[in-house]
Amino acid sequence: MRRFLLIALPYAWLLALFLVPFIIVLKISLSDIALAIPPYTPTLDLSAGWDGIKRFFAGLDFENFVFLTGDDLYWKAYLSSLRIAVIATAITLLVGYPIAYGMAKAPPHWRPTLMMLVILPFWTSFLIRVYSWMGILSGEGYLNQLLIAIGLIEEPLTILNTNIAVYIGIVYTYLPFMILPIYAALERMDESLLEAAEDLGCSRITAFWLVTVPLSRSGVIAGCFLVFIPTIGEFVIPSLLGGSRTLMIGKVLWEEFFNNRDWPVASAVAVILLLILIIPIILFQRNEQKAREADQ
Repeated sequence: MRRFLLIALPYAWLLALFLVPFIIVLKISLSDIALAIPPYTPTLDLSAGWDGIKRFFAGLDFENFVFLTGDDLYWKAYLSSLRIAVIATAITLLVGYPIAYGMAKAPPHWRPTLMMLVILPFWTSFLIRVYSWMGILSGEGYLNQLLIAIGLIEEPLTILNTNIAVYIGIVYTYLPFMILPIYAALERMDESLLEAAEDLGCSRITAFWLVTVPLSRSGVIAGCFLVFIPTIGEFVIPSLLGGSRTLMIGKVLWEEFFNNRDWPVASAVAVILLLILIIPIILFQRNEQKAREADQ
């Protein structure tokens, strides 16, 4: 009974907060838009008995998914989101790995302080942090003022409302999610392996590439997935920092739901996005399983 309760609790959590909402969104994606509340049809009328249930299922169709395949906006938004997510994840890895490596090599009494500095931005609202970057990256923002003051540029750079601003916002926002798993992998690494590699003739750089990088692979993979998965559906950062020229599926999803009030099409977009995200989630779970098996 204890084992059953222990297993049932996370499954009940997933059922209530993932499976049931997904079924609701899937049902809406198979509906048609209507000028009503809710703005789609058919709705399930249990008071009509079995006839109401038959009318409900008879009104469901796949027209919204067919519509998505015929409109260039949606598949271009998916491809653009994938491209931005991959590039942003790569940049975050290049920035986060040296920071995590420095934290792991720092004296033990400094590591809690460094850890606190990494998670310190989470103490402030995500929206406020993104809004602050609008003031930093604008034409009269602090970044342009600094570059003009030190003589690197003569005229303000156009950074806000570009993809560069989106990359800056994503890297800044999701950098802790890259640093923490890499730091955890590097911290538990056996330092005697590096000493053995150097005793066998490897330089420090060679030992780093042959020993440190492979042993930190699990942290790198976990960090990349933790950045890539939320980035591909991001809509706050591209809306505030990217402007109208930045095309991401999160923005399209938001506009369909709240501006166009086309819930069925928006639900179809969300369902396809979830199916795309399932692939890296499955790969991440398999990697974690292989890592656990290797540790055993």
